[in-house]
Amino acid sequence: MRGPLLAATTRGLGAMAEGPLARTIRAKLAAALQPTHLEVLDESSRHGGPPGAESHFGVVVVSGRFEGLPPLQRHRLVHAALSAELAGPLHALAIVARTPQQWESDPSVPPRPPCLGGSKQERRGDTGE
Repeated sequence: MRGPLLAATTRGLGAMAEGPLARTIRAKLAAALQPTHLEVLDESSRHGGPPGAESHFGVVVVSGRFEGLPPLQRHRLVHAALSAELAGPLHALAIVARTPQQWESDPSVPPRPPCLGGSKQERRGDTGE
């Protein structure tokens, strides 16, 4: 088997090079799960964060370590690898965790739901008047 495919992926307008938190997420997941495919998606801009916020991420992890495990157990493995980040700078993490066979049969990633957060003013209905 060839080495892991570790895809550097960013989304959004003006996508920048991977930031330090994205690189940490990539390194920790690669070390813990030996993925055959790994995408780290910085989705912070979709959630109203300032440029470079690195607060909201999505990951696509394809690993043989997921064989025989239900989705909850797979997510727990991802969370365990990123426990320090989840306790600190990482605010939200969307996870797609598949086995290599599952990925081969369907390499599509479900679309993320739209962010419903908005600004605090929008949620309260303040207009600033």
